[in-house]
Amino acid sequence: MTLLTVRQAAARLGVGYSTLKHWIYEGRVRTRVTSGGHHRIADSEVDRLLAPAGGGARAAAAERTGLIVSISGRNQLRGYVDEVRVEGLLAQVRLRIGDQTLTAVITRDAVEELKLRRGDEALAIVKSTEVMIAREADTPLHAAAPRKAAPRRRR
Repeated sequence: MTLLTVRQAAARLGVGYSTLKHWIYEGRVRTRVTSGGHHRIADSEVDRLLAPAGGGARAAAAERTGLIVSISGRNQLRGYVDEVRVEGLLAQVRLRIGDQTLTAVITRDAVEELKLRRGDEALAIVKSTEVMIAREADTPLHAAAPRKAAPRRRR
Protein backbone atom coordinates (compact mmCIF):
# COMPACT_ATOMS: atom_id res chain seq x y z
CA MET A 1 0.00 0.00 0.00
CA THR A 2 1.40 3.36 -1.05
CA LEU A 3 1.12 6.27 1.37
CA LEU A 4 0.98 9.80 -0.02
CA THR A 5 1.80 13.10 1.61
CA VAL A 6 -1.05 15.57 1.99
CA ARG A 7 0.33 17.64 -0.92
CA GLN A 8 0.56 14.60 -3.21
CA ALA A 9 -2.98 13.50 -2.32
CA ALA A 10 -4.33 17.03 -2.80
CA ALA A 11 -2.78 17.17 -6.28
CA ARG A 12 -4.37 13.82 -7.23
CA LEU A 13 -7.74 14.95 -5.89
CA GLY A 14 -7.56 18.34 -7.60
CA VAL A 15 -8.00 20.30 -4.37
CA GLY A 16 -5.80 22.68 -2.44
CA TYR A 17 -3.53 21.59 0.39
CA SER A 18 -5.50 23.63 2.94
CA THR A 19 -8.80 22.13 1.76
CA LEU A 20 -7.51 18.59 2.21
CA LYS A 21 -6.10 19.43 5.65
CA HIS A 22 -9.50 20.83 6.59
CA TRP A 23 -11.17 17.57 5.47
CA ILE A 24 -8.66 15.59 7.55
CA TYR A 25 -9.41 17.64 10.67
CA GLU A 26 -13.16 17.21 10.05
CA GLY A 27 -12.67 13.43 9.90
CA ARG A 28 -13.81 13.15 6.27
CA VAL A 29 -10.47 11.68 5.17
CA ARG A 30 -8.82 8.68 6.84
CA THR A 31 -5.10 9.12 7.41
CA ARG A 32 -2.19 7.53 9.18
CA VAL A 33 -0.08 9.75 11.40
CA THR A 34 3.70 9.31 11.32
CA SER A 35 5.82 9.33 14.47
CA GLY A 36 6.65 12.94 13.59
CA GLY A 37 2.95 13.89 13.57
CA HIS A 38 2.55 14.15 9.78
CA HIS A 39 -0.52 12.81 8.00
CA ARG A 40 -0.15 10.19 5.26
CA ILE A 41 -3.02 9.15 3.01
CA ALA A 42 -3.29 5.69 1.43
CA ASP A 43 -3.86 5.34 -2.32
CA SER A 44 -7.07 3.44 -1.56
CA GLU A 45 -8.39 6.42 0.43
CA VAL A 46 -7.69 8.78 -2.48
CA ASP A 47 -9.49 6.33 -4.79
CA ARG A 48 -12.46 6.29 -2.39
CA LEU A 49 -12.62 10.09 -2.48
CA LEU A 50 -12.44 10.10 -6.28
CA ALA A 51 -15.17 7.44 -6.67
CA PRO A 52 -18.69 8.50 -7.70
CA ALA A 53 -21.03 9.30 -4.80
CA GLY A 54 -23.00 6.06 -5.35
CA GLY A 55 -19.86 4.01 -4.72
CA GLY A 56 -20.36 2.10 -8.00
CA ALA A 57 -17.69 1.38 -10.52
CA ARG A 58 -17.14 3.49 -13.63
CA ALA A 59 -19.08 1.00 -15.77
CA ALA A 60 -22.08 1.20 -13.42
CA ALA A 61 -21.91 5.00 -13.53
CA ALA A 62 -21.97 4.97 -17.32
CA GLU A 63 -25.21 2.97 -17.31
CA ARG A 64 -27.11 5.80 -15.61
CA THR A 65 -28.46 8.40 -18.00
CA GLY A 66 -27.14 11.96 -17.86
CA LEU A 67 -24.11 11.15 -15.72
CA ILE A 68 -20.74 12.52 -16.80
CA VAL A 69 -18.09 9.83 -16.42
CA SER A 70 -15.19 11.99 -17.60
CA ILE A 71 -14.69 15.37 -19.21
CA SER A 72 -11.99 16.83 -21.42
CA GLY A 73 -11.72 20.13 -19.52
CA ARG A 74 -8.49 20.37 -17.58
CA ASN A 75 -9.11 23.61 -15.69
CA GLN A 76 -11.17 22.06 -12.91
CA LEU A 77 -11.52 23.72 -9.52
CA ARG A 78 -13.05 21.70 -6.68
CA GLY A 79 -14.73 23.53 -3.82
CA TYR A 80 -17.84 24.05 -1.74
CA VAL A 81 -20.98 26.02 -2.56
CA ASP A 82 -21.01 29.15 -0.40
CA GLU A 83 -24.18 30.71 -1.76
CA VAL A 84 -26.89 30.12 -4.37
CA ARG A 85 -29.07 33.09 -5.35
CA VAL A 86 -31.88 32.42 -7.82
CA GLU A 87 -33.76 35.21 -9.55
CA GLY A 88 -35.92 34.69 -12.62
CA LEU A 89 -34.26 32.51 -15.24
CA LEU A 90 -30.73 32.89 -13.84
CA ALA A 91 -28.87 31.89 -10.69
CA GLN A 92 -25.65 33.13 -9.13
CA VAL A 93 -23.52 30.43 -7.53
CA ARG A 94 -20.56 31.32 -5.32
CA LEU A 95 -18.03 28.51 -4.91
CA ARG A 96 -15.40 28.54 -2.14
CA ILE A 97 -12.11 27.08 -3.34
CA GLY A 98 -9.57 27.15 -0.52
CA ASP A 99 -9.38 30.77 0.62
CA GLN A 100 -10.65 32.07 -2.75
CA THR A 101 -14.16 32.39 -4.18
CA LEU A 102 -15.42 31.93 -7.70
CA THR A 103 -18.79 33.28 -8.84
CA ALA A 104 -20.66 31.80 -11.77
CA VAL A 105 -23.96 32.83 -13.34
CA ILE A 106 -25.84 29.81 -14.66
CA THR A 107 -29.47 29.04 -15.49
CA ARG A 108 -32.06 28.37 -12.83
CA ASP A 109 -32.73 25.01 -14.52
CA ALA A 110 -29.07 24.01 -14.09
CA VAL A 111 -29.17 24.82 -10.36
CA GLU A 112 -32.33 22.76 -9.94
CA GLU A 113 -30.95 19.85 -12.00
CA LEU A 114 -27.69 19.82 -10.03
CA LYS A 115 -29.63 20.29 -6.76
CA LEU A 116 -27.04 22.82 -5.61
CA ARG A 117 -27.33 23.82 -1.98
CA ARG A 118 -25.02 25.72 0.36
CA GLY A 119 -22.29 23.43 1.70
CA ASP A 120 -22.43 20.99 -1.24
CA GLU A 121 -19.18 19.97 -2.87
CA ALA A 122 -19.04 21.12 -6.49
CA LEU A 123 -16.63 21.37 -9.39
CA ALA A 124 -16.08 24.49 -11.48
CA ILE A 125 -14.85 23.72 -14.98
CA VAL A 126 -13.29 26.72 -16.73
CA LYS A 127 -13.34 26.73 -20.52
CA SER A 128 -12.03 29.92 -22.02
CA THR A 129 -10.02 31.19 -24.92
CA GLU A 130 -8.73 34.12 -22.87
CA VAL A 131 -7.02 34.10 -19.50
CA MET A 132 -5.90 37.27 -17.76
CA ILE A 133 -2.94 37.37 -15.39
CA ALA A 134 -2.51 40.17 -12.85
CA ARG A 135 -0.18 41.19 -10.05
CA GLU A 136 -0.97 43.19 -6.98
CA ALA A 137 0.76 46.55 -6.56
CA ASP A 138 3.80 46.63 -4.32
CA THR A 139 3.10 47.78 -0.79
CA PRO A 140 4.52 51.21 0.14
CA LEU A 141 7.16 49.56 2.35
CA HIS A 142 8.45 47.46 -0.53
CA ALA A 143 7.85 49.80 -3.43
CA ALA A 144 10.90 50.75 -5.41
CA ALA A 145 12.17 54.28 -4.89
CA PRO A 146 11.43 56.63 -7.79
CA ARG A 147 14.29 56.88 -10.25
CA LYS A 148 16.04 60.19 -10.75
CA ALA A 149 16.68 61.31 -14.30
CA ALA A 150 20.30 60.92 -15.32
CA PRO A 151 22.05 64.28 -15.93
CA ARG A 152 22.55 65.20 -19.57
CA ARG A 153 26.05 65.26 -20.90
CA ARG A 154 27.17 68.28 -22.88
CA ARG A 155 29.14 67.93 -26.04
